[in-house]
Amino acid sequence: MRRRLLLAALASPGLARAQATWPDRPVRIIVPFTPGGSTDILARSIAHPLAEALGQPFVVENRAGAGGTVGCEVVARAVPDGTTLLMGHIGTLAVNPALYKGLSFDTVTSFAPIIEVASVPSVLIANPRKLPVTGVAALIAAAKAKPGALTYGSGGNGSAAHISMVAFCEAAGVEMTHIPYRGTSPMMNDLIAGQIDLTMTGGPPALPPVRAGQVKALGVSSLKRLATAPEIPTIAEQGLAGFDAVQWYGLLAPAGTPRPIIDRLNAECAKALRSPALAPRLEAEGAEPNPGTPEAFGALIVAERVRWGALVARAKVTPD
Repeated sequence: MRRRLLLAALASPGLARAQATWPDRPVRIIVPFTPGGSTDILARSIAHPLAEALGQPFVVENRAGAGGTVGCEVVARAVPDGTTLLMGHIGTLAVNPALYKGLSFDTVTSFAPIIEVASVPSVLIANPRKLPVTGVAALIAAAKAKPGALTYGSGGNGSAAHISMVAFCEAAGVEMTHIPYRGTSPMMNDLIAGQIDLTMTGGPPALPPVRAGQVKALGVSSLKRLATAPEIPTIAEQGLAGFDAVQWYGLLAPAGTPRPIIDRLNAECAKALRSPALAPRLEAEGAEPNPGTPEAFGALIVAERVRWGALVARAKVTPD
């Protein structure tokens, strides 16, 4: 065994040194979207405690484009030495393989899962001046009255908000018009301004404008209500029984990253996510910390690729 380890180290001296001294320089967390969305918020939330625990800056770098595939490709091609990480989510890891043909990376084999950071139920929200409905039943009635007239926004084709709304329209038997944006933040700005009617997006970007009275919450996409917003009923309890479209987010490294680095990151992330400093703050934003093993996160990605890939095929969703 010792001889095999020695030969492996000699075959890859750069990685052996990186493993021995990691982290010896700043670590990048690539967010494959513009600032302001749930992916960005969660990456910045975890970066600070990781920097404190590991003694090096963890710098969030936004590399948006092509539904998150640009940022994913940056990480897939990076040296697997633990200094370039990806904050991935349901869209980039489970939806995009079905949406984008000919990707230069595979979301299962090109990355080493580290940890699921959080699950984030989406909140169905509407501009109350443009779409004065009070719940899911009224929304469905309005959509059926004028097929295709209602507009919903998302952070881009294939984004979590887009796919969640596709799932909602399929379950409700309605047709709405999708308006893709280059990120969640500009989409939310237009929703508040009344340029679009509604969206279904994660708690971190959705709940602050709900609490400020800028948008109206119509329902939550999980099977149970949010602990921090129990007054918002679930979509399932408003007539769409079984509706469940929860976003999830997690940290990954390039495939081939040494296991000791993966395990150290997993342990430090789990400690941060369970800490009294971070856990309540995430929960207040509608994000539920969900730390587990790298294997558990990898299994989630595989299972969700099957589920959401089937929806993309049924609904004929395209990236354009």
